[in-house]
Amino acid sequence: MVLTIMLFKLAGNVVSFMVFLAPLPTFYKVYKKKSSEGFQSTPYVVGLLSAMLWIYYAFLKTNTMLLLTINCIGCFIQTFYICFFLFYAPKKTRMESLKLIVLLIVIGFGLVVVLTQLFASGVYRVMIVGWICLVFSLCVFVAPLGVVRQVIKTKSVEYMPFLLSVALTLNAVTWFFYGILLGDFNIAIPNVLGFTFGIIQMTLYVVYKNYKKPVSCETLSKSKVKISEMEEQKISQLEDQKVSDDVKLHEALTCSDVFPVVDQFDEKKNDVLVAVEPTPHVLQTVPNHIIEVTV
Repeated sequence: MVLTIMLFKLAGNVVSFMVFLAPLPTFYKVYKKKSSEGFQSTPYVVGLLSAMLWIYYAFLKTNTMLLLTINCIGCFIQTFYICFFLFYAPKKTRMESLKLIVLLIVIGFGLVVVLTQLFASGVYRVMIVGWICLVFSLCVFVAPLGVVRQVIKTKSVEYMPFLLSVALTLNAVTWFFYGILLGDFNIAIPNVLGFTFGIIQMTLYVVYKNYKKPVSCETLSKSKVKISEMEEQKISQLEDQKVSDDVKLHEALTCSDVFPVVDQFDEKKNDVLVAVEPTPHVLQTVPNHIIEVTV
């Protein structure tokens, strides 16, 4: 029995580590496009809060070393994802994400620690923190529902990472059996819902992965209008260019008439082309001689 529990515990840590690494292709896509586009930060913020709560739970309960280590790794990786997301997110999305971080991480986790330390002790503190962990573990699996809604609405799985869905499903199965064998229902119960949502996400991916959105008549009409406008603009530019060329040619011909042309002789045709600037005629005076003849 102890060996079986240890095997499921190790398997849970390995699969959980895969879950934390599953969004890497998504963030690589964000890096290439230099924009977070339609991706959301909610799953990563809720995942960070859940990991922090499980660390707090592991400190309060004995024999939870592997639960502590994997969630410490999860905190580091989720923090990296959130920082990366904020760096490439648009201003509006960044502000919404920061508000969510302050609300859940700073205020939410802070209140859990302070209130349980002040108003609970011993077994009751462990039980209360365990139920809180259960609720937020459910939130981790519910968080991707926004993406599921977007997939159904747009009929596109572009913003729903398939690897993350598979990893979450395997993780839910592993930790469910670990919780059952350990007799800790705070660990087992959330993973039932996690398994269900994982199956739903994978089903949607299979249904919509090859879906091609039909082009509506309105979109086609807009495209035709845009093409027509581009053609008219191009014709207008060509006409303007033609007018400009005609003006330049006329100016060039006008300038060539101003300068005198030197005498040129065409030896082949024996033609003489003379174009000399006209000079005023000089009148020569011839003396008058009178000759008288006598007979």
